[in-house]
Amino acid sequence: MTLLETLARGAGAIAAYAAVGVILLIVGFYVIDLAIPGKLSSIIRSERNPNATLLATSALAAVGLIVAASIWSSGGRLGEGLAGTAVFGLVGIVVQTVAMLAFDKVVGISVRDLVKEPELQPGARLLAVTHVAIGLITAVAVI
Repeated sequence: MTLLETLARGAGAIAAYAAVGVILLIVGFYVIDLAIPGKLSSIIRSERNPNATLLATSALAAVGLIVAASIWSSGGRLGEGLAGTAVFGLVGIVVQTVAMLAFDKVVGISVRDLVKEPELQPGARLLAVTHVAIGLITAVAVI
């Protein structure tokens, strides 16, 4: 295989993984959007709500960790790697959502209430760390 072929193949793999990663990030964003009252993009952009912003960014960081671990664990097998990345990313999003619902029911930290608060709340910090922790756990499980 020539250098040009190797570079083209690598660039194609990067583009494919990036596409899957972006799709998972968008799915993750809209899952959070479903969990809160109002439109998440508007709450972040117009209302500049720090709680909604922290929850969204932490969830997306967690998805990014899962995607990166899935790519790393693929061992150069592009088709399997892309499928694994998609599946593991979706599992991570589901687990994050279940964790948010569990914290709401068990601990009494409501995402819906948090995003109504104009100031950054301790509960948002706790849920944000939970997102990242779930992302790390899922990422390590993939590896």
